Amino acid sequence: MGLQVIVGAGPVGTATALLLAERGEQVRVVSRRGAGPEHPGVERVVADATDVDRLSGLAEGADALYNCANPAYHQWLTDWPPLAAALLAAAERSGAVLATANNLYGYGPVTGPMTERTPLAASHPKLRLRADMWRDALALHEAGRIRATEVRGSDYLEANSIITFALGKPLLAGRRAYVPSALDVPHSWTSITDVARTLVTAAADQRAWGRAWHVPSNPALTVRELAQRFTEVTASPAPKLSRIPYPVMWAVGLFSPMVRELRTTRYQFEQPFVLDSSLTTETFGIRPTPLEDALAAAAATVRG
Repeated sequence: MGLQVIVGAGPVGTATALLLAERGEQVRVVSRRGAGPEHPGVERVVADATDVDRLSGLAEGADALYNCANPAYHQWLTDWPPLAAALLAAAERSGAVLATANNLYGYGPVTGPMTERTPLAASHPKLRLRADMWRDALALHEAGRIRATEVRGSDYLEANSIITFALGKPLLAGRRAYVPSALDVPHSWTSITDVARTLVTAAADQRAWGRAWHVPSNPALTVRELAQRFTEVTASPAPKLSRIPYPVMWAVGLFSPMVRELRTTRYQFEQPFVLDSSLTTETFGIRPTPLEDALAAAAATVRG
């Protein structure tokens, strides 16, 4: 049994903490509010993870340090740099493996399925930021100063997702759902359970270090197909969907910072956005959670 330190108590941090705790690991979850799952194997700590000395002390003796943080998207450019720097310093001081949960933003717009070999070619500052975080970690890894790995998933299903934000409540009630994206473009969807499974595997397996890995995800579905599968799993009426016109979303963004930031990632839903995770499955034997199980969990989140 070893110490596992997780920064961030959101859906990914919580899923990772519970997975580790159920395996008998000693788990410490660090967040500003002391949040996290209630479990006898989980210690919840109130701390500012940008405090290098504090975070390094909390990570002392840890086998792994997990970056599961998720600053508000409209604050990435201010909140991520000090946090990323503190995580690198804490990993170097403690010797813990730094395992980061990331997304696909660093690739930028693509013209085909994304693999781990797809160039990190994002040019927008917010998208490039996540790519630069990995480049910084990899540089320290290659210099022998830390051990680092990263897992990358697509848009989540069970929480912080198009289901929990837009589709879930109206579809469960048999009402029309209004969606801020194209309805018939293939898109990959990732289970948070699989993010946690891949992250924990990568942190503990030397074959994963110094590389990024894609989270095993089910075959891509359009929003319309996803809504249909959701209603089938929940025994709800057939879905009725309408797309919110982009000018309307643009106008709402004038008053909502979060909606305004959706302009940056609009490309992900206007053209095929498909994740190839076959290398992770072939290397570690991890297969995606059945879509029906992930959608049932998403419905539970929506119902509260």
